[in-house]
Amino acid sequence: MRYLGLDLGTKTLGLALSDKTNTISSPYKTLRFKEYEELIKELKEIVLEKQIDRFILGYPKNMNNSLGFAVERTENFKKVLEENFDLPIILIDERLSSVEAEKLLIRTDTKRMKRKEIIDSYAASIILDTYLKESRE
Repeated sequence: MRYLGLDLGTKTLGLALSDKTNTISSPYKTLRFKEYEELIKELKEIVLEKQIDRFILGYPKNMNNSLGFAVERTENFKKVLEENFDLPIILIDERLSSVEAEKLLIRTDTKRMKRKEIIDSYAASIILDTYLKESRE
């Protein structure tokens, strides 16, 4: 049993994997896309290869708790996932996950160009970690 954390952007999808005991998460990869259909094929391969049984999808509320365009985009993507996978999809508040990921990468002296390549998978890992911690409480 493993979970896949998802951080949806306008052009990228950051991915993170839980360990087999669902205790910790690790950044996995970042997928670039133009249409959601491009992601589905690759996600199907990942789900099979890594034996994923749950998606943890970041839910990007505004800081004042209102719902904006990013939430609408995420809800549309969630529908696409539901149409293509028979797996639970858990929405997790992702406010500041990208900021936290950026700070973490800066603290580890990751070069700016490298940060741009991997920040989405680190944000997905923070989203997944949030879920894992909440599910243990």
